[in-house]
Amino acid sequence: MDHKWNTGMYDGDMAFVSRFGESLLELLQPQEGEVILDWGCGTGDLTAAIAQSKARVTGIDASPDMLAAAKAKYPELELVLADGQAYISPSPADAVFSNAALHWLTDAEGAAASIAGSLRPGGRLVAEFGAHGNIASIVQGLPAAFAAAGAAGRLKLPWYFPSVGEYASLLEKHGLEVELALCFHRPTPLEDGEAGLRKWVNTFADGVLSVLDETARRTVLEHLEQELAPQLFRDGRWVMDYRRLRVVARKRA
Repeated sequence: MDHKWNTGMYDGDMAFVSRFGESLLELLQPQEGEVILDWGCGTGDLTAAIAQSKARVTGIDASPDMLAAAKAKYPELELVLADGQAYISPSPADAVFSNAALHWLTDAEGAAASIAGSLRPGGRLVAEFGAHGNIASIVQGLPAAFAAAGAAGRLKLPWYFPSVGEYASLLEKHGLEVELALCFHRPTPLEDGEAGLRKWVNTFADGVLSVLDETARRTVLEHLEQELAPQLFRDGRWVMDYRRLRVVARKRA
């Protein structure tokens, strides 16, 4: 699926992605000299935060646009253009860190094998991403919205939202012993008032909508706004129904 990122909007209106990821660094506890991979580093904010610990961090992302934005902000960072579903680090890492990225890797088997293959024995994975039930309003609302636009057969969802049990089993299968697996609701307010949902969809579901012409795209957005407002629009702003999965696992020695 062709997903083109608007990195300016990602860093501006969607800055909550990195902001909420900051607490994940407390679980990572990067140490000076450690080799750490930021799996799906986006525009590099958390990669740079890890680097402040004097760890040797490398950001990995499949989006050239994201990496270009990261390099522009943080020219000192080491960045690699790679598919996290098929990448193996040339030198084993002490840790893989990933925030709000693994739900984009729909080949979950490939991603888990790549992460495990990139860690040294005893190395750790610290990650947070969308859990089963994440943005359920969007997932359930898009089929009707596409049908309203006369494009029911063209909808393809780009996300992988597993349950705790499903993902823990996957990691165990690939030699990672799960130490923490926590699922929690995190309602997330959006910026820009009434325009918030439209901007969110245009940022995070651009690949879903890219199969539509402008008229059909507008119909889908209007349908979503109308149908989801009673559920998600409150006190003058949209609040997304995020549900997150936070995981810490360690590669068996």
